[in-house]
Amino acid sequence: MKSVQIGILGFGTVGSGVVKLIQENRALLEQRLGGQVVIRRIADTDIQRRRNVDVDQTILTTDAMAVLEDPKIDIIVELIGGYDVALRFCREALARNKHLVTANKALLSTHGLELYRTAAARRVSIGFEASVCGGIPLIRAMKEGLVADRVRSIVGIVNGTCNYILTTMTDSRRPFAEVLAEAQAHGYAEANPSLDVDGIDSAHKLQILATLAFGAYVPLDRIHVEGIRQIDASDIEYARELGYRIKLLAIAKQLNGELEARVHPALIPEDDLLASVGGVHNAVYVVGDAVGSLMFYGRGAGQMPTASAVVSDIVEIARGLLHDPSARGVPPPQISEAEAEVKEMATVRSCYYLRIMAIDKPGVLSRVTGILGSNNISIVSVIQKGRHEQSAVPIVILTHEAVEGDMQRSLRAIDQLDVVSEKTVCLRVEGVTD
Repeated sequence: MKSVQIGILGFGTVGSGVVKLIQENRALLEQRLGGQVVIRRIADTDIQRRRNVDVDQTILTTDAMAVLEDPKIDIIVELIGGYDVALRFCREALARNKHLVTANKALLSTHGLELYRTAAARRVSIGFEASVCGGIPLIRAMKEGLVADRVRSIVGIVNGTCNYILTTMTDSRRPFAEVLAEAQAHGYAEANPSLDVDGIDSAHKLQILATLAFGAYVPLDRIHVEGIRQIDASDIEYARELGYRIKLLAIAKQLNGELEARVHPALIPEDDLLASVGGVHNAVYVVGDAVGSLMFYGRGAGQMPTASAVVSDIVEIARGLLHDPSARGVPPPQISEAEAEVKEMATVRSCYYLRIMAIDKPGVLSRVTGILGSNNISIVSVIQKGRHEQSAVPIVILTHEAVEGDMQRSLRAIDQLDVVSEKTVCLRVEGVTD
């Protein structure tokens, strides 16, 4: 039986999951592929560490270059993560005309354009299904399933850690710090959770999705990014009272030829499909001009869901090598030479939720609403919670659609009022028709 030889760089959680999946589903893969996937070499800095899969010790090495230089290996699978070392190994693989599979979202969001173009020039494949939303087959849908559509918008929950934290805060009415500690104890959050809770991981994924969806490279530094550290349990309760849920969203929209790209927490109506996505699950809502609305849902991380996506790329490339060798695998995505024009965040329009902590005394609300009105912001509703004369109480405001720059000017003026005791919490509202 014909075979395709692969070399794996990185034998950690995902790497061992890939090996396990190939071993356990060998017969199924052979049936669907019409050939064999053979793991020829595996490189890792620690080949003695115990793992949940058994391999022939002779294929293990601490020398990544021995894998990259092996002339019999057709596909390099990069699963080490990070930037510098991973980039060097990916460049080496492509320079040797080897096909590349990677789950490295951070690398692709910063160096993807270089890798896509190098792969195209070398006429080799680059697969990255596992880089966004784990086992959800979203990348392939964007590249192939929606190839005839103009994508209008992408709105998604793409970070399971943040979704777990916000879901648990909503269900248990506990504060952020306590729930974060619980997520770390369960292994859903890293000891240093910044990549997740500060929105950076979501921005990496949005960059990849938006670049594929709109066919032009979206610079990572043009994506507006906010995390969830500022979300208080009281905000979740007020949102619930108003008929909303709070989620960390990755948003890319193309309106009138202009592209918005932003990551931030937002209120969404409780009857919205995304509002029901709980725990560590991911969901991405895509709107195309021909296909209409689509929802992709599933586990966005974890050893075996991610391994499933990696193996799907391996099999897709292997199928081409086995059955149409002249095609040299799967063409890389075609990205425009010009970078995408991303709107300045200050020009984006949205509805807003505000929680203002102000001294309970006559005239305070009129001063706040006066500032909003002077900046062209009109109010949908106001909730004034509690009565504690001369003490700070929350004023919760929902606004009609307004320009971000106008809202930021309003916030600076409101926070300078002598009756406001702390920085105002401002969250955008998505999924409503103003």
